[in-house]
Amino acid sequence: MSDDPDPPRSGLRNPVAAARGLGAATLGMEALVLGLAIQPIRVLGDGFGPAAMAASVALAVGAIVVAGLLRHRWAWYAGTVLQALLLLAGLLHWSLLAVGVLFAGVWAYVWHVRRVILS
Repeated sequence: MSDDPDPPRSGLRNPVAAARGLGAATLGMEALVLGLAIQPIRVLGDGFGPAAMAASVALAVGAIVVAGLLRHRWAWYAGTVLQALLLLAGLLHWSLLAVGVLFAGVWAYVWHVRRVILS
């Protein structure tokens, strides 16, 4: 048995940067998917098509901005707010709800991984 008082480490050289990289990659992928969602929303657009496209662009820009700011603790919470806003944008078009559910799940997993790595 080890008498080492330090808790077990993740084995990563820089766990903070690893968690930040995972979060940034997730938000970057989300921005890409939201950008690509504009065309199907336009083609399948209902009465809220233009508003859904504007929301998609705004959320994609927000995801890119938050991805760049993940070095700040508050930006992780801003990413969570972004996921909630995406779920609310699902009221404008069903495809945004589908993307929101998918990325909210991925973001929850990123939070879990971050907590495990940094503990």
